[in-house]
Amino acid sequence: MAKKIGIDLGTCNTFVFIEKKGIVISEPTVVAVSVDENRVLAIGNEAKEMLGRTPETIVAYRPLKDGVIADFRVTQAMLRYFIKKTQGPLSFSKPDVLVGIPAGATSTERRAVLEATIKAGAKEAFIATEPVLAAIGAGIPINSSSGNMVVDIGGGTSEVAIISLGGVVASESVRVGGDKIDMAIEDYIKRKYNLSIGEQTAERIKINIATALPLKEEKKMQIKGRSVINGLPKKIEISSNEICEAIQTQLQEIIQSIKDVLKKAPPEISADIMEKGMVLCGGGALMKNLDKYIEKAIGVPTMIAKDPLFCVAKGTGIVLEHLENYKKSIITKKKQG
Repeated sequence: MAKKIGIDLGTCNTFVFIEKKGIVISEPTVVAVSVDENRVLAIGNEAKEMLGRTPETIVAYRPLKDGVIADFRVTQAMLRYFIKKTQGPLSFSKPDVLVGIPAGATSTERRAVLEATIKAGAKEAFIATEPVLAAIGAGIPINSSSGNMVVDIGGGTSEVAIISLGGVVASESVRVGGDKIDMAIEDYIKRKYNLSIGEQTAERIKINIATALPLKEEKKMQIKGRSVINGLPKKIEISSNEICEAIQTQLQEIIQSIKDVLKKAPPEISADIMEKGMVLCGGGALMKNLDKYIEKAIGVPTMIAKDPLFCVAKGTGIVLEHLENYKKSIITKKKQG
């Protein structure tokens, strides 16, 4: 039974961290609901298998959009599922739960996360911004007087922040991430090949062959979908450099958000960042050559964090273990009742 639980509630994936054990749950943020009874049928891995394959009576979808709650009731059911899964069937005590949220979340969106977490079974609910949690999880000394820069590219949002003395000096949150990149891949293939593909296929293409910079030795991949012209199944081969071309608009939006944050930085902190570089976190950091692409566009050394996908979840664990030390980084909390 965990007394403290950290949840990285992402648009695409949810990671759950519990004290003394580390990350115990890594599942897609997907829910399947029956249309007639409006009842939750499946959550996580089981629900993701249903995406794009359900009959009319079942809808499988993501209850978070751009990193924030789009469907309150379903998000609450999902949080309850993850909390119960960590606690076990015989647990009667309620844990303290810390949830990571986008830096750009509004006060209404923040309240919604706290409310959903309490209703899902938390004794006390805390929220902290994802870039701060990502920085802590990546091992960046956020309490030092020197400036540190983190770029967290998730499924729904990309968060850019400069952190110094335990607080955020400047930040930017853009609603561009893995999902928008998937959509750009879908659109490109439909436009160029008259082939309609599903979001799971687009995600596989991104994971397997996407690159931020053109490759000399291209990777190729065969994909299947439905012909837009005659509606019949069709198979094509695409290359990594085609995908590179397809996603440039989305990558440029991320670059612009990094530039906007750097423009807000005081000169001393700019000097710190130039010396130390910036750290990439989140699933987006795993894209081939993205670090080189950002370094080339910004002119600042860029490094990928260790286990970039888990930085926010690890950060929640570290904050929960040293709650008193990190009170400055915790935005707000809510008690049950």
